[in-house]
Amino acid sequence: MSFLIIISVFVVSCIVIYFAGEWVVDGVMSVAKYLGWKEFVLSFLVMAFFGSLPNLFVGITSAFQGIPELSLGDIISGNIIDLTLVLALPILLTGRAILTESRTINMTLFFTMGAITLPLILSLDGLLSRVDGIILIFFYFTYIFWLFAKKERFIKIYDNDCEPKKDLGKAFLAFIQNIFKTLAGIVLILIASQGIVWAAQGVAEGLAMPVILVGIFIVSFGNAVPELYFTLKCSQKQNCYMLLGNIMGCVIIPATLILGIVTLINPITINNLDNLAVARAFLFIACLFFFIFGLSGKKVSVKEAWVLVGVYVAFIISEIIISL
Repeated sequence: MSFLIIISVFVVSCIVIYFAGEWVVDGVMSVAKYLGWKEFVLSFLVMAFFGSLPNLFVGITSAFQGIPELSLGDIISGNIIDLTLVLALPILLTGRAILTESRTINMTLFFTMGAITLPLILSLDGLLSRVDGIILIFFYFTYIFWLFAKKERFIKIYDNDCEPKKDLGKAFLAFIQNIFKTLAGIVLILIASQGIVWAAQGVAEGLAMPVILVGIFIVSFGNAVPELYFTLKCSQKQNCYMLLGNIMGCVIIPATLILGIVTLINPITINNLDNLAVARAFLFIACLFFFIFGLSGKKVSVKEAWVLVGVYVAFIISEIIISL
């Protein structure tokens, strides 16, 4: 198989995930408005889950094909992107700080730190086993149980004021169209994930590099598109609660639930790769900065956003230097 064909499949698959991710985000947001879903449910659960679909499909596909380390690289690098670029870009583009005053946000910061730290601790022995996978999934459902424990989180209804009001007939027709739009996006993401995993193997073999590095350098970018798109939408409405809820959910779900599912299918053996060690170190650093910024001043400021961008740039430079 020509290397050019492999690269073409990879690029096309990433482009498909980009546009399919936008379809899913727009579709789900419109459905949420029509059904009167609560902001809490939409941001912390629904959008975080749909935003993590590329990670899930890539993870399951790679696990069944015997290369679960591709999913590990994707999740680690994707979490770094979420905690740096995805969080920082809305702040830098709008020039406004993101407030973290909500008690739910503050407590979720602790869960986010735990979700990042737990896989790092479990992998110290060089293996993420099926038992580790069960522990990660248990952590996720502990988080879900805590989320649903407070009734006051289900008060505010999501309402996209930017959309014009429609009469009942047109609103219902748009609702049906958005359901099909969401389902079509999910199907396209599933197909594109197959292409990404297949092409990632070819790229790794063609460039004589570990497949986990393909996940760290390339796959994670495409998979981070849905959460970036949603956070930019929220930043336009200055909805810090939904923006942060989505980001933290998109960190917690892949790091616990998805990684747990992948290891149940196929345990991940972690070799002494310098690139992976650096990625894990920068993931912890990014999460630590986010944790400190969120709790100290009850906001993430423009200056702090630049710090987060700096963390990501340092991560990329470090990975490139090690790979040379």
